[in-house]
Amino acid sequence: MKIFILSAMLSSAVAAPPPEPARQQALRNLLKHDCGACHGLTLKGGLGPGLRPADLADKSNEFLTATILRGRPGTAMPPWNRFIDKSEAAWLVEILKNPQP
Repeated sequence: MKIFILSAMLSSAVAAPPPEPARQQALRNLLKHDCGACHGLTLKGGLGPGLRPADLADKSNEFLTATILRGRPGTAMPPWNRFIDKSEAAWLVEILKNPQP
């Protein structure tokens, strides 16, 4: 039983492979133009909160992924699940929290 539980925990912690390079570029464009329209082109905030690493540090990856996919009812944050899947939303969270130069 212990082995099964450990195995289940480890399998849920394994990250999905990153999107293909062309899709990564499309997602970066979505982040810059679509997300940037509300969160600011430099992601420092605007209509929506800032999306810089310091702004996101206290939020779990799961919470942020769910927010991207489902939106935030009662706010201007729309759901994006018609345009991106869960692994792509998780990849966006990773690049927001750990930006590359």
